[in-house]
Amino acid sequence: MSDPAVAAQRQQQRQQGLIAGLVTLPFRFFGVLCGALLLCILIECVGMHFFWPEQGWRHAQGMLHHELDQLSTHFTRSALVQEPGRTALRLVAQGYDWLFVRSGLLDWIRDASTQASAGSHRPTKDFRHYIGLVYVNVESYLIASAYTTLVFLVRLLVLCLTLPLFLMAAFVGLVDGLVRRDIRRFGAGRESGFIYHRARASLIPLAVLPWVTYLALPVSVNPLLILLPSATLLGVAVCIAAATFKKYL
Repeated sequence: MSDPAVAAQRQQQRQQGLIAGLVTLPFRFFGVLCGALLLCILIECVGMHFFWPEQGWRHAQGMLHHELDQLSTHFTRSALVQEPGRTALRLVAQGYDWLFVRSGLLDWIRDASTQASAGSHRPTKDFRHYIGLVYVNVESYLIASAYTTLVFLVRLLVLCLTLPLFLMAAFVGLVDGLVRRDIRRFGAGRESGFIYHRARASLIPLAVLPWVTYLALPVSVNPLLILLPSATLLGVAVCIAAATFKKYL
């Protein structure tokens, strides 16, 4: 096969891969969010067992209140919503209503707790007795998981509010990288494919890992401590990738 045919075939494969990536992007994003939620709940349950057994599920409740207060204090204005604090309160209220009230999960937990408590005090150790013991031990973990899910929703809202920061950092990095690339080409500078491939490979981790890290943190921190350095590193990676790209986009 001739070189032009091979080049055309590779170009077609790249285009097909790009289209497939765009089609599957929402599903991959949803999978990342589900994985981050499960990781967040797992870390909270492990922390309840080993690090803050005295606080129990109130640790997650305190995190929720701290996240809401922090959002109302530091995110007073946004380019996406008018009142982030009030939006977060509505989101938490709607999430609680849909997940626990309308679904009947809260009533089920209350009924199961009543039946389990009655079964655990039965004089005879039958199946209901052991079910009651199990539920009494895992009840605090279920409540902590519910509060952790609400904390996850609040943090997801914070990440959505900081999307313009990441977009701006990537855009500035792209423009600066293209300018550096043209200066290098006009000056007959050398191109480094090694640096380009390493910078390109770091783009997805720098865009995804800050989200997962912030969503899964078992303590409340200022989101700018994580997101601002991550946005800076993403802009630098985009700048390096654009500056070392060998062909015009």
